[in-house]
Amino acid sequence: MITIATPRGRLLEETVELFKRASIDITEIIGDSRKLIFEFEEEGIRLLIVRPTDVASYVEYGAADCGIVGKDTLMEQDCNLYEPLDLGIGECKMVVAAPRGFEKSGKSSLRIASKYPKIASDFYNKKGITTEVIKLYGSVELAPIIGLCDAIVDLTASGETLKKNDLEIVEVVAEISAKFVVNKVSMKIKSEEIKELLVKLEEAR
Repeated sequence: MITIATPRGRLLEETVELFKRASIDITEIIGDSRKLIFEFEEEGIRLLIVRPTDVASYVEYGAADCGIVGKDTLMEQDCNLYEPLDLGIGECKMVVAAPRGFEKSGKSSLRIASKYPKIASDFYNKKGITTEVIKLYGSVELAPIIGLCDAIVDLTASGETLKKNDLEIVEVVAEISAKFVVNKVSMKIKSEEIKELLVKLEEAR
């Protein structure tokens, strides 16, 4: 049986739809919000429902053979995993956003707020721009409005939340989507089963 760490939240329903297109019915996982482990013996899979930011850890340390995780999480965490397949779900963008009319020229350094401090630091380091990155856990859009920072680095799907807070996208850091990741030991031990599942998911994208 293959154990798959699956993220709760916005990716869960898209995951169910993807598996359905692959002729794997896991609809049951949506119905019970308190249950965390689901077994589908006929399909040969067991699903663990975990926080999106924890998926990679479950897979990397062998508690799960595979996982479904956003590229943003993989960029933020240094994970030793295989990433054999882009699932084409959970699509959005990692962007730099700032108040309308923001002009960074003339500033010797920038203060950036983000839930993703590593991504933000890496992005500006590659540009050779000095930054101070403040890690926030929520309501990142508020930070530049009240003067906590110059700009933010955050995820956006439609950009509507940014617009409502008078912020505009300055740069796109990366295109983001969900990846299917595999534990390196599991890829050897359960190679046949995992590859079979990968083929089904790739055809269903």
